[in-house]
Amino acid sequence: MTKQKKQYSSKKASQFNIWRRIFQFLVCKIGYMIRLKLVYRIEVHGLENVPKDNRYIICPNHLSTLDPPLMVAVMPRSVSFMAKKELFDIPFLRWWIDWLGAFAVNRESLGPSTVKTVQTIKDSNWVLGMFPQGTRGIPGEIKGVTKGFAGLAKLTKCDILPVGIIGSNEVKRWPFTGKIIVNIGKPIPYDKNPDIVKEKWIEEIQKLTGFKYIEEEPATEGEQKNG
Repeated sequence: MTKQKKQYSSKKASQFNIWRRIFQFLVCKIGYMIRLKLVYRIEVHGLENVPKDNRYIICPNHLSTLDPPLMVAVMPRSVSFMAKKELFDIPFLRWWIDWLGAFAVNRESLGPSTVKTVQTIKDSNWVLGMFPQGTRGIPGEIKGVTKGFAGLAKLTKCDILPVGIIGSNEVKRWPFTGKIIVNIGKPIPYDKNPDIVKEKWIEEIQKLTGFKYIEEEPATEGEQKNG
């Protein structure tokens, strides 16, 4: 009898338990924050903009692999981030990010299991985190923004909390010092038109980071065939 492979794209309420909260608290809110304060310089602005309830989705710009634990460290609630499904193919990393509350998604399309997991996150008093850019961007630029986050906000009736991250890409370089700035904006209400929410998020992130939005040209017919 073959052993059934564990699914990481769907999480039950029982998985957002006290043990994962404690693990996340010890690793990120204590361990990671100590590292941020002792080794790096960190500034966090706009915590007063974080809603008191959990009916919002944390949506930062994305510069570094440090961004997810950074968000967990500075936010008042436990956070569950979406992670590309390929990361769960790596044995130790799979265990690590699973225990930190992350769940797997297909970046090409968000299926029914994603919506169900997001609802479970809300019901468990956690908060969802996701990167509208999908992958890490270039410092100074905002590009690759899709409207999937805005559509998910509409389906789950959650507002968008825009967060600007500056400098997280620099601190990974020798001598591992630098400054990270986190600017938290005011919530963007969800809307039946995802394009409106996407445009508002881009506008807010430009203000919060000083980065410039780069609008990508649609792929040509030849590029689509080759892709």
